[in-house]
Amino acid sequence: MQFGIFSVSDVTTDPTTGRTPTEAERIKAMVAIALKAEEVGLDVFASGEHHNPPFVASSPTTMLGYIAARTEKLILSTATTLITTNDPVKIAEDFAMLQHLADGRVDLMMGRGNTGPVYPWFGQDIRQGIPLALENYNLVHRLWREDVVNWEGKFRTPLQGFTSTPRPLDDVPPFVWHGSIRSPEIAEQAAYYGDGFFHNNIFWPATHTRKLISLYRRRFEHYGHGKADQAIVGLGGQVFMRKNSQDAVREFRPYFDNAPVYGGGPSLEEFTRETPLTVGSPQEVIDRTLTFREMFGDYQRQLFLMDHAGLPLKTVLEQLDLLGEEVVPVLRKEFAAKRPAHVPDAPTHASMLAAREAATGA
Repeated sequence: MQFGIFSVSDVTTDPTTGRTPTEAERIKAMVAIALKAEEVGLDVFASGEHHNPPFVASSPTTMLGYIAARTEKLILSTATTLITTNDPVKIAEDFAMLQHLADGRVDLMMGRGNTGPVYPWFGQDIRQGIPLALENYNLVHRLWREDVVNWEGKFRTPLQGFTSTPRPLDDVPPFVWHGSIRSPEIAEQAAYYGDGFFHNNIFWPATHTRKLISLYRRRFEHYGHGKADQAIVGLGGQVFMRKNSQDAVREFRPYFDNAPVYGGGPSLEEFTRETPLTVGSPQEVIDRTLTFREMFGDYQRQLFLMDHAGLPLKTVLEQLDLLGEEVVPVLRKEFAAKRPAHVPDAPTHASMLAAREAATGA
């Protein structure tokens, strides 16, 4: 079981002080958060990708490459790589390069993106989001596995005798998660390729999330990649902790009420009741997270959003201390004790290389 954090990279005014960080401060804060994640024993840091204010993570591979040079164990991933508005050739080459620089500590999450105006900025139409996601990923998948590719599709110019460079490290492509919060077509796509499916369920009730994960599991088995309970599932969530739950609620409420994404909607109490958002003590976070296994089955990756809504860097680093020292060690033990032996761990470069060598006798 992998535990980590993801950042959406929002630049948001702190509602308690009225101060807005600069873009430079926010970018450097994300780096500090990633380094802290490794320090406290987390497994994964993932960056979102956005091309519109108030977000700054427009070039995840640049940031992750920088973090790779300053870390040793941390898996570097994305919370979204926009498969719809990025050129699939550039995705294949950028992440293969990052894979080499990070000695294989790389995977990524493909996503469509849900900001309509971004699509025409990159010459695309959001109404074609699903076909773009399907076609573009098919090309990325081939570019990583075939040395010479001839290809023709609907959304980009054809390729003739094309070789993507560099080739994946050890000829093992980065593991891919397909992220979606509402599209069965994406769950189907993940199952077809035997890739991972990540439901970033920070905004959705469990009943909705369960439907997509169940679909993915059934189709994973249908395509012959293993039993349904062996499918590779990841979940998102958001937590805010203090030693005392009342202190956590009191401190987090102004950030929740003014957050650019969910501020102005349901109350904090309604949101924590209906979604995975957990605001309270470390033990409450442990108890709530353990219920995810009961709702969705055994899964392989849990990522938490911890730096959203204008929270100052000092507070986020305090949250990571609590997560790494008091929460994750208990979760690791509990999830491991309950997981059947036939349910796999999350794939890593090392495990995929070992599996290939075992299959080929190399």
